[in-house]
Amino acid sequence: MTGQIIGNLINIILDPIMILILDWNITGAAIATVIGNVLAAIYYIAYFLRGKSSLSIKIKHFTFNRKICSNVLTIGIPASLGSMLMSISQMIMNGMMSEYGDMALAGIGVAMKVTMITSMISMGIGQGVQPLLGYCVGAKQWQRYKKIMSFSLCFAFLVGVIMTLFCYIFSNQIISVFLTEQNAFDYAVHFAKILLTTSTLFGIFYVFINALQAMGAAVSSFIINISRQGIIYIPTLFVLKTSVGVTGLVWAQPVVDVLSIVIALCLYSIAFQKMIKSTIKKVNFAS
Repeated sequence: MTGQIIGNLINIILDPIMILILDWNITGAAIATVIGNVLAAIYYIAYFLRGKSSLSIKIKHFTFNRKICSNVLTIGIPASLGSMLMSISQMIMNGMMSEYGDMALAGIGVAMKVTMITSMISMGIGQGVQPLLGYCVGAKQWQRYKKIMSFSLCFAFLVGVIMTLFCYIFSNQIISVFLTEQNAFDYAVHFAKILLTTSTLFGIFYVFINALQAMGAAVSSFIINISRQGIIYIPTLFVLKTSVGVTGLVWAQPVVDVLSIVIALCLYSIAFQKMIKSTIKKVNFAS
């Protein structure tokens, strides 16, 4: 947490200095981000080298173990592909939105920042739940697993509802911080209200996907990631743009959100039942 705060805080401090005072504009913003990331990385490296952690990054402790590598890649590859596809789909969407003018493009950018308030918090809840569920899976403590899962889903949904209401009620005030041009402002308000229609479900989605990763269900996690960010989202952009226009481009995300949650629920149910049956078979075989 300290490392993340260092990186982001340095970025926040350097942005106005490099953009406004030094007049480096967007180049200054990029440099500020790089400096923040470098300082955060230095903090992490120093933390491990000082020996304050039970973990080690020293070469002498390195081992190429097939099981360890497969476990890391099982969780890491779906997550990395999801991030990559998110960038690709964002570039495609921005390219399509630019056809409707700079104001529309600015509007969608800010509207997405509004929904990120809810999505980032929901993502944090999902990531926080993952190690807890992973411990339960490893220890075969299914009652505890179910309690954590039930609480997490309810809590994530409640947080999603509260944050969505907050963003919806104060959307004008939030957007006015970023935009002053009236045309762009109107686009952003309209787009934000569309995107917020499904933001209450963000928490549920992230809990499910992190639960799949905690269970080691690599294939299911991979399917959800590439579906939400690529296989479903990108075609939906083209279909809705052709049929509805600029508003259709924005509605593509809520449509995909609903479909992704349905897919995540189905795959999670299958993976959980398979995991329980596998445990029962092992117990019966051992006895």
